[in-house]
Amino acid sequence: MTRGHDTLTSGSGTLDSGHDTLKYGVSLYSYTGDMYTLLTLDDAMAEIADLGASGIEILGEGNISDYPTPSTRWIDDWHTGLERHGLTATNYGSWIDSRMWQHRDLTVDEGVTILRRDLELASTLGFTTLRPKIGVISMDLKPHPIWEAVIERVLDRAAELDIVICPEIHAPTPIKHEVVDDYLAFIERTGTDHFRLLIDTGVFQRAATDAHHAGLDEEAQEAGWRRPLAVPMADLVAVLPYVAFVQAKFFDITEDLTDPHIPWQEIVTTLVEHGYTGYLSSEYEGDRIPYRSLEQVRRQHALLRKLEREARGH
Repeated sequence: MTRGHDTLTSGSGTLDSGHDTLKYGVSLYSYTGDMYTLLTLDDAMAEIADLGASGIEILGEGNISDYPTPSTRWIDDWHTGLERHGLTATNYGSWIDSRMWQHRDLTVDEGVTILRRDLELASTLGFTTLRPKIGVISMDLKPHPIWEAVIERVLDRAAELDIVICPEIHAPTPIKHEVVDDYLAFIERTGTDHFRLLIDTGVFQRAATDAHHAGLDEEAQEAGWRRPLAVPMADLVAVLPYVAFVQAKFFDITEDLTDPHIPWQEIVTTLVEHGYTGYLSSEYEGDRIPYRSLEQVRRQHALLRKLEREARGH
């Protein structure tokens, strides 16, 4: 696989790397279990670059040393790593913990402080989108009611920093849902260009996965992220003009590049045919066996590029 400004070659075909193609990246969350045990941050950057990908996505509190106040040296090393490996900082995951205390909820002022702090840090590190994860109040992931006031109060700063705030549409919340309706209404009411949607491809899952994650009991896993929603592609098309980022969630890809859970051909074809040119950022959530995440992400990138070539008739 070769990387350059003019073409991106993967497998048996070539994709023009201009503005009419998809962009590929990886969330460091994919390497959970391998990060800081088998992989340093620089190792992970090198792995992403070796895929021929250009984007790196992080979780602020999970991947930044001494978060939320990393040292100047860490920040300098981050930028040096991006330059050395030819990577772009894409999406910054922020956590606004509305249940930080057992006896009371987070206030709007406190939420604003956290989100503004993470916007500043994301800007310092070169990110262009920020995913605010706000605590939820229901099993279908309705965000805490402070979300709207918190985000509205930081919109001007987001515009100054040119960062798009994009909440995640994540199973078990489908695209056709009051949560998404409320986000779209917020965009219409404010007229902002700095609030959009992040689509997690787990909402398109067609078959159940038997992946297990430590810390979640069986009831939680069955009722939550493991249950297939099978959202139709027409629902994606309806909101695609409002989508800033796509997390390419997956659980397992076989040696012959088949995904038994996520309908990638339909997803990639839909994105290509409807003009999406943003990032597909790998988010592996399968079994956390050492080294498995690295092989799985490689398989996914090979599959996605193959499907994009086919969708474009190459």
